[in-house]
Amino acid sequence: MAADQGPLGAAPAAPVVTVAGPRVPRAEEVLTPEAVAFVVGLHRAFEGRRQELLARRKTRRAEIAAAGTLDFLPDTAAVREGDWQVAEAPRALQDRRVEITGPTDRKMVINALNSGAKVWLADFEDATAPTWENVVSGQINLIDAYESRIDFTSPQGKAYTLKPADQLATVVVRPRGWHLDENHLLVDGTPVAGAFLDFGLYFFHNAARLIARGPEDPNSGPYFYLPKTESHLEARLWNDVFTHAQAELGIPHGTIRATVLIETITAAFEMEEILYELREHAAGLNAGRWDYLFSIVKNFRDAGEHYILPDRNSVTMASPFMAAYTRLLVQTCHRRGAHAIGGMAAFIPSRKDPEVNAAALDKVKADKDREAGNGFDGSWVAHPDLVPVARASFDAVLGARPNQKDNPGPAEPVTADQLLDIAGAGGSCTEAGLHNAVQVGVRYIEAWIRGLGAVGIFNMMEDAATAEISRSQIWQWIHNGVVLADTGEKATADLVRRLVGEELTALRAELGDDAYTAGRWPEAARLFEKVALADDFVDFLTLPALALLD
Repeated sequence: MAADQGPLGAAPAAPVVTVAGPRVPRAEEVLTPEAVAFVVGLHRAFEGRRQELLARRKTRRAEIAAAGTLDFLPDTAAVREGDWQVAEAPRALQDRRVEITGPTDRKMVINALNSGAKVWLADFEDATAPTWENVVSGQINLIDAYESRIDFTSPQGKAYTLKPADQLATVVVRPRGWHLDENHLLVDGTPVAGAFLDFGLYFFHNAARLIARGPEDPNSGPYFYLPKTESHLEARLWNDVFTHAQAELGIPHGTIRATVLIETITAAFEMEEILYELREHAAGLNAGRWDYLFSIVKNFRDAGEHYILPDRNSVTMASPFMAAYTRLLVQTCHRRGAHAIGGMAAFIPSRKDPEVNAAALDKVKADKDREAGNGFDGSWVAHPDLVPVARASFDAVLGARPNQKDNPGPAEPVTADQLLDIAGAGGSCTEAGLHNAVQVGVRYIEAWIRGLGAVGIFNMMEDAATAEISRSQIWQWIHNGVVLADTGEKATADLVRRLVGEELTALRAELGDDAYTAGRWPEAARLFEKVALADDFVDFLTLPALALLD
């Protein structure tokens, strides 16, 4: 492993590596000296660039605030106009018509792999609260799955085991975004990036194991989803990390494949450039929803009423500015030979209310029909019961074809004005919407600080992105003096505090005194108020929340 040079004539300085996390059963199987050294090598090679790119995010945000708008980059016009393609997708990633998402706990690993989906997004990011136990045990669970030694028995005695290997979903791992540190692993007193740890441990332990399974196996290579990317320069860093990692372990260059989530407004203006930077490792792009809306609020929070989002649940993927974003994504991907993957169906089917199920499943079907009809090659669901619904929508369009990359999408170019036409979404800001934002935000944060990253709330599977858009909308409404359409009352910090207090009272009545006291509701409420009501906008609520995790 390369090390920094000391004074002239001195031996290279060896890094001081500290593992500060609590004990996790079987951690020694993952945190081997060789695996840790591999992660430390990533840190020493690339941490400086990561910090430069995080600083550049702040500079970019200041530029957007000053200009009040965004446009495609003039300096990279040659990339957008050039004739190039990404690498051919491996066999396992040719057909991605249904993808299921979820954390890497033991039960989820089994259910997701068995779900009938083509791909499982194994999530170390938004659907995982990064306790040290979750981070380490998630890596153990994936290794156990590949070695066919994973099982799980519920407290009720229900046993879960894996189907045969050829019936399992293909695993695509989502490491944490560039902004998150891993405070349980320090190099010379500095935390490593969560991205380096998640990617590094998974790649070190599994790359050769997966390749050895052969191309006929659904899990025959190391595949990744890259979250929270804000620029092509951040994609370039990932590409260099991939090149370094493959060379270090003797893995053929280009073995890694990565799908980038276009979940920031700045990345939406750099889709071509992001694919270009990763072209030897790129598999596709994904169109999300809540993180994308959160990014719009974050970047244009002080740019005036044109950028004020109405109630979040009224902003669908069919809203004009969201339709422009998805249209651009399909056009870009198919022009460059990449997969275009659609957004999330987060509904959790109710075992008790068939009417709720019927109405929700009709909406899911309509959403997936729209995506398939608009040229997407696949889409996300959060629950195994939704896999057949999404599959039917894509089967109707794809038939026996693995994808529709031959569909170029609409010929009409997408403009910057269309991407930024937030006001064109219509809708209104209401106290009902404000109340829902408080409810979801407080309930999600309480679960997150207890170590749960994927949480069922009001029949929806929520992750950190939902909490982010909830609290950021509140901040935006308050700081722009929004008057609520249904009450005529102004959105203020005092109103939000009142709603938070009412929510805590309602939760105590709903849960009972004992269950309420056993939770972490007052802490969650304080953190929610901090990230929703502070004068200065907090970039990510997970940053202050990390201090509350083990």
